[in-house]
Parts: sequence; structure tokens; C-alpha cells
Amino acid sequence: MSDDDNKQPTDPLPPVLIALLKGIVYAESNPALWDDLLQLQARVRDQMALLGLELMLDEAEGYAWLRTRPVQEGEPELPKLITRRQLSFPVSLLLALLRKKLAEFDASGDDSRLILSRDEIAELLRLFLPDSSNEIRLLKQIDSHINKIVELGFLRKLRGHEQQFEVRRILKAFVDAQWLQEFDQRLAEYQEQLAKQK
Repeated sequence: MSDDDNKQPTDPLPPVLIALLKGIVYAESNPALWDDLLQLQARVRDQMALLGLELMLDEAEGYAWLRTRPVQEGEPELPKLITRRQLSFPVSLLLALLRKKLAEFDASGDDSRLILSRDEIAELLRLFLPDSSNEIRLLKQIDSHINKIVELGFLRKLRGHEQQFEVRRILKAFVDAQWLQEFDQRLAEYQEQLAKQK
């Protein structure tokens, strides 16, 4: 009897759960895992509910992630497994600007992927930053903000094109209309303060 005869079929659930616990799962990055996730949705939801998490899945856009499940009346509150991150103002601003750019792109109906160069992203942000006489320092700060957004998973560097970024469609799920409206109000206050400083 060979080793191949002794092998049990492996359950596809653990790799799906692990991938979700590590972060966002994209259909394009791992089609086999994505197919398993779609087939095992009910089991994934049940398993994650035990940890106080819920599966957020957008089949049309091709991404899924976990978020803390709202506590239902009468349920004990579990410790939070997923922590919320406080973002700096420039990173929040850049996320809002990228989200608006994605909405404009979707309205034009051109392509399915929004690709921006580092310079285009820097130009979006530069309009809202205080004037600086040190251009190199300003660009380093902007690169730092871009890298943070890459780390968060909302931008992806294109292979072979280090200065080109794809705006990931999951940004729409995290930066919704209400968030944008609240941010627009804060942005107006910020621009007012900048005008007073000049």
C-alpha cells in the first residue's frame, strides 16, 4: 500500500478560515481558495460567529474579509479579535481622495481596474497639504502615506512597475458615503484653518 493510498482528502475549510483571519481574500489572487470560500460560506459564517466575527463577502467585486459582529441583545460581549486602527489625517485624506477617484472612474465605465501613478497620487494629496519649500521631504512623506495604504490593502503595487498602483475595489466597502460625508466636513474645517495660517 503506497502513501498516496493512505492520504485522506483534506478539508478545504481550515485554509479558508486562516486566509480570512490573516486579512482580505481576493478572488483574483487565489481562485481555488475563493471557490472554496464561496462553497463553504455557511460553514465559514458559523465558525467565525463563534469568535464574534462576521464574514463580509462581495462576490461581484471578488473580495471578502472579516469584521467584528455587532453584539445582539442578550448576548455576552466577547473580547475584540480585530482591532480598529486610528489613521493619521493624511492617510485618511488620501483614502477619501482615492475613493472619490474610484467613484469617478466607475462612473466613466472605462475599465475594471483603476491604475494611478505615484505622481498622480501625490498630486491628489499635494493640493491639501501645507506648502513646503522642501520638495524632497514632502515627496518622502507622501511615499510614506502611500506605503501605509498599500500595507492596509487598499492600494497594490503593480509588478514590474514600482511607480504604478492599482486602487483595490475593497476601498468602496470601507470608505462609504457616510464616511466620505463626515470626512468632507472635517476637510472643510481643515482647509479653513490652513487659509487662516496663510
